[in-house]
Amino acid sequence: MILSACHLGPTPYREALALQEGLVSARASGTTGDWLLYPDHSPVLTIGRGGNPESLIADAATLKGRGIELFEVARGGDVTWHGPGQLVGYLIADLSRHGRDLHRFLRDLEQSLIDALAAFGVAGERVAGRTGVWVEGEKIASIGVAVRRWVSYHGFALNVAPDLGFFDLIHPCGLRGIHMTSLARRLEEKAPTLAEARERVAVAVAAAMGYEGLAWKDPAQARRLAEEAAGESGPRAEAHAG
Repeated sequence: MILSACHLGPTPYREALALQEGLVSARASGTTGDWLLYPDHSPVLTIGRGGNPESLIADAATLKGRGIELFEVARGGDVTWHGPGQLVGYLIADLSRHGRDLHRFLRDLEQSLIDALAAFGVAGERVAGRTGVWVEGEKIASIGVAVRRWVSYHGFALNVAPDLGFFDLIHPCGLRGIHMTSLARRLEEKAPTLAEARERVAVAVAAAMGYEGLAWKDPAQARRLAEEAAGESGPRAEAHAG
């Protein structure tokens, strides 16, 4: 199977949710294959089903003043931030290829990010009991996945060159006392651009997830498939995020 990858460009978060919902229905019905979507989001905070209100440090007035939207979403896990300089990837994938094993799927997704970081000379690692990817005790990538009809959606967020100060507004993924890092902080002038990271991560995801290849597609194709499948839904299961 070929993984279809797509850079959506600037995408409001609400629009990205609708696009994922439509593609999940299309994938579940067999009218399309697996997709890796890359949206460019304006600053937004998302809270998963396992969210704790105390994980949000900033009050509503502060968020409004900084133009940050807040969304409650279906994925597992707690609160995280998305915005400029961060590589956000939504993986719409049939988990039947992974034995319908959410734990295995998450570990494969972590491995793909670790492999991509290695290509840039950064040693990513796992931390026992915590989903995501870390570098020398600092978190560089968060993962949060939801599953409907055994098709995944939501995905990962890799810090390429974001303003890390945004993470001071929250306890990232509900974890207190952790520090966030980025490729830009680690590599400085040698850090990849978002476009370079997007390409490398897509290749790594395709390899780690066992796809036969990778094909870049036009965003219009993804949107058309989602619109045609809109309205379909089914039972959900949630995977952990962090």
